[in-house]
Amino acid sequence: MSKKLSNKQHGKIFDDILKQMTQTKGVRHVIMAAETMDGSFAWAKAEGIAHPDGTPMDVETPFWIASITKLYIACCILKFHEDGLLSIDDLITKHLPLDLIKGIHTMGCTDNTGKLTIRHLLTHSSGIPDYLEIKADGEKTIIDQVVEVRDMSWSVKEIIKIVREENSPLFPPQSLDKDKYKIRYSDTNFQLLTAIIEATAGKPAEEAYRDIIFKPLNLNSTYLPGSVPLKPTKKASTVWIGDVAFEDKPKALRSFGDLNSTVKDQVSFMRALLEGKLFENKETLDFMKKNWQTFGFGLSPISPGWPIQYSMGMMRFKTPRFLSPFQDVPEIIGHTGAVGSWLFYCPLYDLILSGSVSQATAAAAPFKYVPKLLAALGKSQ
Repeated sequence: MSKKLSNKQHGKIFDDILKQMTQTKGVRHVIMAAETMDGSFAWAKAEGIAHPDGTPMDVETPFWIASITKLYIACCILKFHEDGLLSIDDLITKHLPLDLIKGIHTMGCTDNTGKLTIRHLLTHSSGIPDYLEIKADGEKTIIDQVVEVRDMSWSVKEIIKIVREENSPLFPPQSLDKDKYKIRYSDTNFQLLTAIIEATAGKPAEEAYRDIIFKPLNLNSTYLPGSVPLKPTKKASTVWIGDVAFEDKPKALRSFGDLNSTVKDQVSFMRALLEGKLFENKETLDFMKKNWQTFGFGLSPISPGWPIQYSMGMMRFKTPRFLSPFQDVPEIIGHTGAVGSWLFYCPLYDLILSGSVSQATAAAAPFKYVPKLLAALGKSQ
């Protein structure tokens, strides 16, 4: 049974956490919302500037959600699975041209591309490295090139070329019939899934998102950078990488394939997902919430690691007890993004949490402050 929250009793806790987040190094703004599934508790606030010109941030301003988009991608793939347009156990060679993807996973003299399934991509168990971490030909990563040199765009074909030429698979495609198997977060997996969405739908991924998710759920302010939302909305807030305002990089922002959205739309999306409004069958949603695997330890600033767990397009996080010995912090499920964005659901409070600090150097902020918020709620009960 979930614990009840009230604006009068608990609103100040959210206010305090918001204030603390604004003091994080490099953070120009914080936007945050929380709402129970039944709507009996709702809170939303924003502080700071949305843009370098000093425009105030407010709760109606869209922000770049970064890898929270993986929830949307997974939903589209699973909807196609449910409708019989594909199977998550299909080989990816069934949906993508072999001349496009061959050699993307070569170990020694063995090309494992023909062993990769859609399920491998959804669960990050493919062993394909993250193209965003690769320094092609000893040069800078794509992100470094965009920040330090120039705005640029890239296609899935160019992503695959980077990965193929690097030729450094992390591990063999995993046997997914085991209870435990290796996983490693890789944006390449979801770029391939986006290509599969386009091949299956016969249209750009953003149009598939509109038809399957945005329009049915009235997500009027959720859209791909460079596109037009369903209804007019404010200019999306600036993303920061340290002291660099990432606002004059439209080609790169679009090439990442990640969405802009508002906290209102994010809460609506998570509620609809958990209420089963995106799928006909409960079993389809269950794919996203079972067979959890734990990421290993890693030093990458953009790759989630231990103790975060992953299923299909969804994270699960619970603060280890030895890190919080005097206060048990409840688990949360959902996803985060590399600019300190988050969309979570906490079963204990039946609570949806959404927000962002829009700062790449504060990517870990959700894993610091959301558990801190939940711990404070626990103490107040």
